[in-house]
Amino acid sequence: MVSTDETAAALRELSAEIEAEAWELALAAVEEGLVDDQIPSLQRLARAGQLGDVPSFIVELARELIDPQPERLRRGSPLAAQAREHARQREALGFAPREIVTELLLLRRVLWRFVSERAPELDAGQVLLVERRLNDTIDRLVTECVVGYFDRATSELAHEARHDQLTGLLHHHAFVHELELELERAARYQHGVTLAFMDLDRFKEINDTLGHPEGDRVLERVAATLRESLRSSDLAGRMGGDEFAFYLVESDEESGPRLLARVTNRLGELIAGGHLPAACKFSAGLARFPEEATDVDALFRLADRRLYEAKPPNAD
Repeated sequence: MVSTDETAAALRELSAEIEAEAWELALAAVEEGLVDDQIPSLQRLARAGQLGDVPSFIVELARELIDPQPERLRRGSPLAAQAREHARQREALGFAPREIVTELLLLRRVLWRFVSERAPELDAGQVLLVERRLNDTIDRLVTECVVGYFDRATSELAHEARHDQLTGLLHHHAFVHELELELERAARYQHGVTLAFMDLDRFKEINDTLGHPEGDRVLERVAATLRESLRSSDLAGRMGGDEFAFYLVESDEESGPRLLARVTNRLGELIAGGHLPAACKFSAGLARFPEEATDVDALFRLADRRLYEAKPPNAD
């Protein structure tokens, strides 16, 4: 029988060796992934990208051998967060879930080979203890990476479901939903909200004379100008075609006109600088909650009517 002190000493020595060899062990795991194209996405990356956070994981695995702490990988822990971020970065680089799991399974193979080479220095009980602790930690890393991968994918899908792909602004339904929530808050705390509804006066002319790619670029630039002009608490959306809307929270009677003046000046600067066509002009209508309308539909109807009243003759 080997004493507890002897086991602890053997594990400390093995842990120190693994930690000292972390970089080389990570490289060995990468090479395993490249053999027979087991992880095809590794082929596209430079060495630093191939390694990712694997050297850090190896260091943590080494520490776990001598001081098992399940809380290291509990949700919200630094190591769990690092594992999820590693998976999110891998997903952004085009890795499939299978590739991320395979990466960690190959790391387990490399580590176990490293341990096996030192097996003569360990008794059977020590070998089983090392195997269990390595497997437990890698299993937790796999779980966190898979959760992190799908968290990112789900988050991106949720973002795409709510945002217009061209401009990045909220699409019509998402904007209306957010406005409904804002009106509820405004009613509760008794502050005003200003809705602006706007469209481009000669957008059809831009598309017809300059082409649809230029039309798309104009829409993107107008959307960016709105984002730059609004406060972080305000929100903008693309209602469809060349129509946009935004709302201003905790606003007074002058907030809307001031914002429209800023947008007008900024678009004028872009036109003067040759960044937008001269035809890029807009009309807008404003409506205020609660003085002029008390729900979303009424706000939009009033803002829409004022928009068309503001339109110049012959504007499309």
